Amino acid sequence: TRTWHAARGLLEAHVPLAMARPNAGPYLVSTKAIAIENTHNFGGGTVQPISEIETLYHRASEMNIALHLDGARIWNAHIASGVKLNEYGKFFETISVCLSKGLGAPVGSILLSTSANVSKARVWRKRLGGGMRQIGILGAAGHFALDHNISRLEADHRNAKFLAEKIFNVAPSVIDPEKVETNIVGLQLNEIDMTSQQLAEAAKKENVLVSALGPRYARLVTHLDVSDSNVRMAAEVLASILKNRRN
Repeated sequence: TRTWHAARGLLEAHVPLAMARPNAGPYLVSTKAIAIENTHNFGGGTVQPISEIETLYHRASEMNIALHLDGARIWNAHIASGVKLNEYGKFFETISVCLSKGLGAPVGSILLSTSANVSKARVWRKRLGGGMRQIGILGAAGHFALDHNISRLEADHRNAKFLAEKIFNVAPSVIDPEKVETNIVGLQLNEIDMTSQQLAEAAKKENVLVSALGPRYARLVTHLDVSDSNVRMAAEVLASILKNRRN
């Protein structure tokens, strides 16, 4: 497995294509699949350009390389971009989606592919630990989430943008609201006299949970269980903490 650097996690098809080795010979490993994530988690919820996905698909197909989509947040990408779910889907051999992040189901991920691939995946699921019984009640929750909660993701995106704008007003080096596309707000604290862990601890005292994902990188996520009033409160708390904390 090899990864590549991408600003904000955004796909530029020529980068992974240049790394691919479709016929590496007997001593190296040939590339059989390329995986991308949409939206990109650590990139700050960025939406992958459909034009780059299409380019990657056509070039990879010429090299007999399959594409996999980590689509845990594909619902957010769909709402933010307006690209239909089946439009994304036609470019990938396999897709994994999550029902428990933005959609709010208790648990659940789904693998989407051809019948032949899913049959193989069931064998691997058994090899790696089997399944759960009975799963129907969780399946029902997933059905409800798909039927009712995709359209409401727009509210999460709106709340994330609100958070970013309020923080930008007091600490403009920390976040660019224009780059907040979906429900993730990534805070870069390089010019702030505070580590991400210190920010998380200070916010927790005010009942606001912040993920410290790196020494100077913190993440905020809006979701089904965070109301508009919760977001306003969180914005006030974080703005108060970050105000006048420049190095």
